[in-house]
Amino acid sequence: MSATVGGGSVGTDPAGRLGFKPGMVVQELGWDDDTDDDLRIAIEDVIDADLVDGDYGNVVDAVLLWWRDGDGDLVDGLVDSLTDLVGGGAIWLLTPKIGRPGAVDAADIAEAAPIAGLATTTTVAVSSDWAATRLVAPKTPA
Repeated sequence: MSATVGGGSVGTDPAGRLGFKPGMVVQELGWDDDTDDDLRIAIEDVIDADLVDGDYGNVVDAVLLWWRDGDGDLVDGLVDSLTDLVGGGAIWLLTPKIGRPGAVDAADIAEAAPIAGLATTTTVAVSSDWAATRLVAPKTPA
């Protein structure tokens, strides 16, 4: 029996591994011709909706940020990703895998995240060409 709407199991389906669930609103930033359409479709299948873009204008549960070396300042990109993100939401930073054109060094992500007010929680391979790093706002003491 399938554990996700998209037909894959949570453990093996990349969209399920990223924690997406039906009804979530997911904003996509940095889309270009090189993005992984299979991953995008799998996420839309799981959330049972289309991805929204930067002009959405309402709060979102998660952000997919496609980022390549040379796209500009990563800190600025991450800060911009926070604009519509609901408290407790996550940014999934999608970068080309090491050795692929546009790959982003893990050290650059580790350096940029805290400057943008984020903490890195996990990195997973989501396709043959892309890796995803989950970034969240650190929990603050009550």
